[in-house]
Amino acid sequence: MSVNIVALGNERDGFSEDNQQPSLIWSYLRRSALISQTDSSLSAGHLGNAVFTEYRACVFGNVRLLVHDCPVWDIFDSDWYTSLSLIGRADIIVIKYSVNDKTSFQELKESYIPMIKKALNHSSVPVIISAIGARKNGVTCTCPLCTSDRRSCVTTSEGVQLAKELGATYLELHTLNDFYIQKYFGGVLEYFMIQSLNQKSSEKMKRRKKSQKCHRVQPPQLEQPEKMPILKGEASHYDADLHNLLCCCQCADVAFYSEDLSTVVEAHKIILCSVSPLFMLLFEVKSPADIPDASIVLTARSLFAVDVGATFPPSPRGVPPCVPPVRVVVKDSVFCSCLPDILHFIYSGAFQWERLEEDIKKKLKDPEETEQVLEKVKCILKTPGKLNAVKDCRSHQIKRLYNTSLRLFFNTPVLADVIFKIQGATVPAHRAVLVARCEVMAAMFNGNYLEANSILVPVYGVSKDTFLSFLEYLYTDSCCPASILQAMSLLICAEMYQFHNSDCLSTWLLHFIATNYLIFSQKPEFQDLSVEERNFVEMHRWPSNLYLKQLAEYRNYVHSQKCHCAVM
Repeated sequence: MSVNIVALGNERDGFSEDNQQPSLIWSYLRRSALISQTDSSLSAGHLGNAVFTEYRACVFGNVRLLVHDCPVWDIFDSDWYTSLSLIGRADIIVIKYSVNDKTSFQELKESYIPMIKKALNHSSVPVIISAIGARKNGVTCTCPLCTSDRRSCVTTSEGVQLAKELGATYLELHTLNDFYIQKYFGGVLEYFMIQSLNQKSSEKMKRRKKSQKCHRVQPPQLEQPEKMPILKGEASHYDADLHNLLCCCQCADVAFYSEDLSTVVEAHKIILCSVSPLFMLLFEVKSPADIPDASIVLTARSLFAVDVGATFPPSPRGVPPCVPPVRVVVKDSVFCSCLPDILHFIYSGAFQWERLEEDIKKKLKDPEETEQVLEKVKCILKTPGKLNAVKDCRSHQIKRLYNTSLRLFFNTPVLADVIFKIQGATVPAHRAVLVARCEVMAAMFNGNYLEANSILVPVYGVSKDTFLSFLEYLYTDSCCPASILQAMSLLICAEMYQFHNSDCLSTWLLHFIATNYLIFSQKPEFQDLSVEERNFVEMHRWPSNLYLKQLAEYRNYVHSQKCHCAVM
């Protein structure tokens, strides 16, 4: 073990000719019978000036003693962090001053004692204040340039008051002889050294006991359930499905026109509104009062105008939709020329920002126009009420929007253009999402079927809850079936609609069952799983068999450690 002492201040009289007298700390180390060996080294500080002297010694036989003697208070001004570090590591602090240097004492009291208080920060480090020297009754300086009486002495009451402020022990050492060094100062210093060693020994024992406790059998750590494994050929097609919707432009209900009506670009309100509050405002899903960010409202009005009743060119697809598309004029011609690239960016999940930047740069060639268009796109993606929500649009920083934002439109009548009737209840939905995600529904709503021009579509052979879970998966790429029976029914529903992601959905559902193993394994329907499905669930189950085994062993250990009554 070791004891660290930090000695601060100068015990020499700065106005005396005798500046060769030994320091208090060095005198103690040389005279003390407890010190077996001493070594000193001068340490350099700020700007190469000597800041402190470092002493190393052995005390009480084999205890290391490290002393930093700092006679110059300038260390607090030139290197606060070093002085703070020294005080923070100190076991004992010694503050020294000469009783015949009133100016230095005043500087200590007014400038440095507050710093020491701040560095100690209510710690319990013992402090010894040593007033050194015999007071001299010299003649007071009458020079008019002197602003203070440098020759006046520091009284005992002033030293005691200073000690009270720090909660320190006050000592007066009239001279650095054997009595004042060894028996007086040395006795107090060694008392605090013993106190410090006892405290460290106690803390060391506590750490040892704590370490012994840590070596006992610990309860097993329950890891988080693993993420769904992506098996070969079973990766999600979610983003690709929505992007293909734009390319095929089935069920388009929005047509963007240039001001001269020379160009037209088709899109889907449900996709645009799921990405941006600006489009919610444009298509009256929200009112201006619902948008707290004025910049979004201003951008919507400056960029777009919904024109109802005007004569527009026919849709390029030539197929009359069930509901005529909303006609929107793009006021900004430069932005309009980049609209196809911007829509591809939005329909791809709005996370390929670097690709959008490159596409617009190639198309416009003008850096200023490119920047203006990109700023408008950022405003479109902006979250209302949040400043600079998309200030940095790097792809690794933008979150994918669909799997969270399309959830807002799941099972709601907002923008719904089809209603399923099932088991006497109605479920609203959106043709664009259904067509993008399900091949059977794409054929049903775009072919020569009755449903192509019908608003109300009946559903048979499946329960409402199962059908809702199937729709939830179409909208969000995830779902939470309430039971294994519902999960298996969902698979049957997916196969009934020839859902082209049924393999991926099957894996997702089995992983959901495995993640909730303790609940689902108690259900009677669990036995209806095939051997292959059961093997998958057992392989990915949570909690794992290993954890349950470790938990049983820990419970047995805890039970065996309990004390039993000897009489009983």
